[in-house]
Amino acid sequence: MNDAYVHGYQERESTRLHDQAGTLVDLLHHDTTYPDGAAVLEAGCGVGAQSVPLAQRSPGARFTSVDIAPESVAEASRRAAAAGVTNVTFQQGNIFDLPFAPASFDHVFVCFVLEHLARPVAALQILSRLLRPGGTITVIEGDHGSASFHPASDAADAAIACQVTLQAQAGGNALIGREVYPLLAAAGLADVRVDPRVVYVDGSRPALADGFTRRTFTAMIEGVREPAIAAGLIASADFDAGIRDLHRTAEPDGVFSYTFFKGVGRAV
Repeated sequence: MNDAYVHGYQERESTRLHDQAGTLVDLLHHDTTYPDGAAVLEAGCGVGAQSVPLAQRSPGARFTSVDIAPESVAEASRRAAAAGVTNVTFQQGNIFDLPFAPASFDHVFVCFVLEHLARPVAALQILSRLLRPGGTITVIEGDHGSASFHPASDAADAAIACQVTLQAQAGGNALIGREVYPLLAAAGLADVRVDPRVVYVDGSRPALADGFTRRTFTAMIEGVREPAIAAGLIASADFDAGIRDLHRTAEPDGVFSYTFFKGVGRAV
């Protein structure tokens, strides 16, 4: 598994991930529940930003959440304990070398993970072998190419392009949301269905303007400032202008829109 996580592992990124999860929990997870007694693998749990709401929404299911980064696993465990979540177990693990027998799980959940992998289809094939017949894989990914905003800004587009380029150089794909259906199908999953989830923000939704436009998306782009400049992708003044323009879209007369893609496939 490629562990070049382009966003980094700093406390600021942990905070951003939890801000994102809290802002998007209903949009992304309102229809993700698992029956009592189900064994669910969360592959690539990170700092537990998705783990806590997942476990809370399916209190009778048993979750095993794994991540390649030990510091993320430790943080996820702390976050779950603080939330009083007791039906999830965290452990370090590489998606390409997991210590589980075939057909160990009823369901697999993968959120914001494939975008960081150089071999997403191979990862899905490995995970599908861990499913019992009829079990499901749920995949959620964003697509930076779907970001649109008012006022329009070439500088903001250029700053976003830096993040896309850096992620590609690290072996990932920040535009992977549009590929969720073909990836699941190529991995051999059946009955694949994909549902776009649009985050739309305008002046009537100040909580989303703060929680998503400012503290999730813009914070993510802002986080690649130094590596983007160091790589010669953009001048510092141009990057900073792009960030200012992204913040401008969160003002009362601004608009921001972004699409996530949620796919579900069944093991055969």
